[in-house]
Amino acid sequence: MRYKRMLEAGACYFFTVNLEDRSQHLLVENIELLRRVYSKVAKKHPIKTIAIVIMPDHLHVIWQLPKGDNNYAMRRRLIKSGFSRELPATEFCNKSRIAKGERGIWQPVIGSIKLEMKKT
Repeated sequence: MRYKRMLEAGACYFFTVNLEDRSQHLLVENIELLRRVYSKVAKKHPIKTIAIVIMPDHLHVIWQLPKGDNNYAMRRRLIKSGFSRELPATEFCNKSRIAKGERGIWQPVIGSIKLEMKKT
């Protein structure tokens, strides 16, 4: 399935990322790992974090990207994959995900919202 994404260089984006198993608490149980991966990605691919809320089973993020850059999806993917690589593979994973080389940690991404930021 293809989703239409509003891509605008330098824009602010809001998105939520959920664990596949919402009863897990992987994000808070591994908060230092998440912070380390997040920082590593942000240093290599700059982002301005407007807000982030980390819950046990999901996180909400508002980012502003640099001028001339609209690739928030790549940053999100790098954070998710970097976090996943560091965790032991104990989760259930269906055949479709195995065939794609994916883990069973994250729910598929639905989309994001481009935010209009107004100066006050």
